[in-house]
Amino acid sequence: MDFKIAVLPGDGIGPEISLQGVNVMSAVCEKFGHTAEYKYALCGADAIDKVGDPFPEETFRTCMDADAVLFSAVGDPRFDNDPTAKVRPEQGLLAMRKKLGLYANIRPIETFECLIHKSPLKDEIVKGADFVCIRELTGGMYFGEKYQDNDKAYDTNYYTRHEIERILETAYGYAMRRNRHLTVVDKANVLASSRLWRQVAKEMAPKYPEVTTDYMFVDNASMRMIQEPGFFDVMVTENTFGDILTDEGSCITGSMGLLPSASTGEHTPVFEPVHGSWPQAKGLDIANPIAQILSVAMLFEYFNLKEEGALIRKAVNASLDANVRTPEIQVEGGAKYGTKAVGEWIVNYIKEA
Repeated sequence: MDFKIAVLPGDGIGPEISLQGVNVMSAVCEKFGHTAEYKYALCGADAIDKVGDPFPEETFRTCMDADAVLFSAVGDPRFDNDPTAKVRPEQGLLAMRKKLGLYANIRPIETFECLIHKSPLKDEIVKGADFVCIRELTGGMYFGEKYQDNDKAYDTNYYTRHEIERILETAYGYAMRRNRHLTVVDKANVLASSRLWRQVAKEMAPKYPEVTTDYMFVDNASMRMIQEPGFFDVMVTENTFGDILTDEGSCITGSMGLLPSASTGEHTPVFEPVHGSWPQAKGLDIANPIAQILSVAMLFEYFNLKEEGALIRKAVNASLDANVRTPEIQVEGGAKYGTKAVGEWIVNYIKEA
């Protein structure tokens, strides 16, 4: 297969982990007889500094012309610490999702046997946890009507039936391919938008009799994820709840640097790590590239190239088992490996496999 890949390194550690993702993709393409053409584009604070727009029109066109987008991270403390800033890096991320119609964010949460001790949860709680969070990505408060002055502010949590139906269809599709258990997360006891979510979900559930569908308030779901993560198979929820729950879920593994994600919808799919730009680590060669590398595995799997994705996952597991790890997950007394060294080890494993 011939791939056209838009590469958006972004801010902070983004360029460092992006390079490792590209190197892994190139190694897999070479091994399996594919080709990949990469086109780089600006986004986030880097784009604001250079062209004044966190998601420039040229970047949008590059994404639309590609088969897939390999994205890294955006964010910069200059903007985080300035509540008056009118243009922010994160606006570029929201614009990308909206313009590409990326309404479904897929975040797998799975543990690595050799890293269970790194989880903040007890081993017996986290062992075997393996579920998928599906977050609606283009509706809700992040995109609803907003207002702010010196005395008041509001964000509108707006959803339509169409938006809810299409994300539930995605969630049921994943549930059918996994263990046929779907948990719909809302706050229907308080929010009108959540009551519409639950109404639509209850109407759709009978269409999928093979799937066990249950419903959970978001506060209960957040507690259940910590107390019994093994309960979940596929979880689906709205944008704001999904943002919070997926970050919570990523910590179950012991490091946000381990988990990838995919955002899919109407146009070009985007594959990215779940973590942010970690600007404090920029240029220090300590950022974990595994989430970025596993996002490349998800990219191949999206195009039904399962063997390619499986080889990347095998290489990642082998690196962890060999204690080729960045500092935040390294065993006590283990050798020091940086971002580049971990990426190179995985690339060499793929080439020699």
